[in-house]
Amino acid sequence: MTSCDLVLPCRDEAAALRGLLVRVPASLSVIVVDNGSTDGTAEVARGLGARVVTEPVPGYGAAVHAGVAASAADLVAVMDGDGSLDPVDVLPLVACVARGGATLAVGRRRPVAAAGWPWHARLGNAMALRQLRRRTGLRLSDIGPVRVCPRADLLRLGVTDRRSGYPVELLLRAAQAGWEVAELDVAYHPRAAGTRSKVSGSVPGTLRAALDFARVLS
Repeated sequence: MTSCDLVLPCRDEAAALRGLLVRVPASLSVIVVDNGSTDGTAEVARGLGARVVTEPVPGYGAAVHAGVAASAADLVAVMDGDGSLDPVDVLPLVACVARGGATLAVGRRRPVAAAGWPWHARLGNAMALRQLRRRTGLRLSDIGPVRVCPRADLLRLGVTDRRSGYPVELLLRAAQAGWEVAELDVAYHPRAAGTRSKVSGSVPGTLRAALDFARVLS
């Protein structure tokens, strides 16, 4: 049976994890990467049975890489830990990769509420995808807040970005390596109460992420 670890990069997501971790399917083992939290994220995660990895270097890519490096599973799933995604929706992506339907399966957000995905975050996503399409021919409609692929293949891919540009560099390198990329719908909910996005939660945060995207694609 193909094993899969669910990696949750987290910074101050204790409020979200309380509701999220209890919904994780039994077939997925959870690795929570604590990326400088001050709200007890690590303690909440451990209390709910997750394995916790500490990554002191700030940045989304740093947290993701630490979780992937700590895994020993056949596949790794990476998902935002802010409560905006249902871990049950990871299972079709895992199945797609496990059966050989794709090397990389990414989630395509389908908002359940308009307020859940602010206009500036949508704009930054669309701009990055347009550039990515020009560079690689990949015709995706979302950068993807959840992704599944073989762990060994991901490490060999050599993604180096340790900031917000990580998912864009992953898609770029995957296309260059000839990976088959599949896109599946996932429900996108508003973030859990008591949390705030470091990227889409503000215009300045989105601009910082857009600059990271542009740097990767330059």
